Amino acid sequence: MLQNALPALALLAIMVAMAFALKWARRRLPGAVGHSGPPMQLLSSLSLGPQQRVVTVQVGQGDDAVCLVLGVSPGSVNALHHMPLPAHLPQTEQPIVTPASSFAARLAQLTKAPNAPR
Repeated sequence: MLQNALPALALLAIMVAMAFALKWARRRLPGAVGHSGPPMQLLSSLSLGPQQRVVTVQVGQGDDAVCLVLGVSPGSVNALHHMPLPAHLPQTEQPIVTPASSFAARLAQLTKAPNAPR
């Protein structure tokens, strides 16, 4: 009976080990987790209430850049309007960041600012 169960148990152990190895690799390897879509940048944000906002986001770069006007609430994000990027928009020195690194970049920016409110 053990002779029949041994290959199945070995296969189960290999699959569990592979799951843990993939979980470890996903956290440790650079570039394993990330955003694969076009780069995005927040252009402006307007608060309409305690939990509602209207935000303008630049998606893409160069001639392919598009502005999206989004309505953001706790349960949803709705596209209100989309348009080509205006030519008169001032260029910022901030690099366009992907959503995967935006929180880390914002946190680093706030912690490095000497006059940041606490």
